[in-house]
Amino acid sequence: MSYIKPKQIAAAQRTYFTKVHGLPSISPLVSSVEETPEPIPTTVKGTIPTWIRGSLLRNGPGKFEFGNQHYNHWFDGMALMHRFRIEDGQVTYRSRFLSSDSYKQNSERNRIMVSEFGTLALPDPCKNIFQRFLSRFEMIKPTDNASVNFVKYKADYYVSTETNYMHRVDPDTLKSKQKVDWSKFIAVNGATAHPHIDPDGTAYNMGNSYGNKGALYNIIRVPPERDSSTDTLEGAKIVCSIAPHDKSKPSYYHSFGMSENYVVFIEQPIKMDLFKIVSGKLRGKSINEGIYWDPNQETIFHLIDKQTGKEMPVKYYTKALSTFHQINAFEQDGFLMLDMCCSDDGQAINNFLVQNLRQSGEALDEMYNTMCQPLPRRFVLPLNITSETPLEHNLNTRPDSTATAVCRTKNQVFCTFEDLHGEDLKDYGGLEFPHINYAKYNTKPYRYYYGCGFRHLVGDSLIKMDLESKKFKVWRQPDLYPSEPVFIPLPNAEEEDDGVILSVIITPVKDKSTFLLVLDAKTFEELGRAEVPVNIPYGFHGVFNSSP
Repeated sequence: MSYIKPKQIAAAQRTYFTKVHGLPSISPLVSSVEETPEPIPTTVKGTIPTWIRGSLLRNGPGKFEFGNQHYNHWFDGMALMHRFRIEDGQVTYRSRFLSSDSYKQNSERNRIMVSEFGTLALPDPCKNIFQRFLSRFEMIKPTDNASVNFVKYKADYYVSTETNYMHRVDPDTLKSKQKVDWSKFIAVNGATAHPHIDPDGTAYNMGNSYGNKGALYNIIRVPPERDSSTDTLEGAKIVCSIAPHDKSKPSYYHSFGMSENYVVFIEQPIKMDLFKIVSGKLRGKSINEGIYWDPNQETIFHLIDKQTGKEMPVKYYTKALSTFHQINAFEQDGFLMLDMCCSDDGQAINNFLVQNLRQSGEALDEMYNTMCQPLPRRFVLPLNITSETPLEHNLNTRPDSTATAVCRTKNQVFCTFEDLHGEDLKDYGGLEFPHINYAKYNTKPYRYYYGCGFRHLVGDSLIKMDLESKKFKVWRQPDLYPSEPVFIPLPNAEEEDDGVILSVIITPVKDKSTFLLVLDAKTFEELGRAEVPVNIPYGFHGVFNSSP
């Protein structure tokens, strides 16, 4: 197989999208709402299958100001948890603000008291001038505003963000039961809101630590066993620690990949300038202003053996790219397939300012058109690299695969991706918030994935992709904006897509017109919807909590 220089391939792989015009304003989707702490009924149109029994739990920002002070970044809003309870073809809804220390302090003083990712809390005006001056020299304290996801450890549900704090919550009432600090159990300063779960219930996650020797990336394992009902993260261990390429400027990461035998860490060139972050309060700057995109650095894939805890000596490199969410990873015929949504630019994290999301007219179009949209891609990583492996040759021998993997040295492999889509996906703005039939097909070969199309700053369509044909099905309706799709398998399912897709649909053009959408996962046709007279801001992530 002929060899093509990596730089030539990388240049050829940059993706361009057609510019859009006339995007409608979505300002109401990033506005504060009231909670609905007691369950209310919904109006069901169509049919909700009676075999669905459980709750769709979702998390995201729900309050964007206190008093006359406003949050700057989408990630800053106070966590609002949602529960859609499905039983016997009927649905009830409730929501509740997370009773975090951040929320309580802000509410008591009716001002922003705790700094968030993109918002620096101003000095307390109740303090004297000297005290306010000294407060500038304090470190920014981590927030416990866990607004990103619902996660599960040892059969308990938690809401999580990316700091060291989570909250254990009651999945029925949505009340916080306990604030849990990762750093009380292992030496990390935070963890992602996207753990992976093995079939036996063992959870894997990643978190950074910061010490005298600089930053480290840490692979975390949490056992499924519990000694008592009060157990939280007891037994958690750091499996492996990885030194960053630059210890003073480690990479930002939102999630990671996992196959049957490996954890895959993607060290991307979205960098965190630790000096700027640590000195942010003194300089009057929030955390996000210490995060930047360096397109001159390559992306590095690190493989960690889950059994031994050892990092593999071979590193896999590719051009600069950014990724927030992986689709799946599996091993087959001596290769590890890493599927993820990624883009050719990493500045998106600082594009999601509230003021940007509330733009309208030409300013909104310009905002969207400057962004690089995410696309689903596959990297094929050869696992059996030895001293005899030839250099400068494509090692990917998989039929019908256009991805490449070329040994530069005995411990360095440069990779290029193959698209997991056809050209027509670009007409829908690419794809993010990917989901699969996780319980049965995570870490295994699979055929289907689901996600949101992004022909706007937030998802505006639901997509089902067939990896065999690269063809996809779409659910899309004007002025309706779906949340990430969650797949629920049919009991005793025989095929991978036997089941339903759940998504929460919101609209900026009609007040209190939210509904839970139920699609047949196989045909992608609507089965039913449960209309609920509330407003919900556009949120982040969630899970389905099955119940007997």
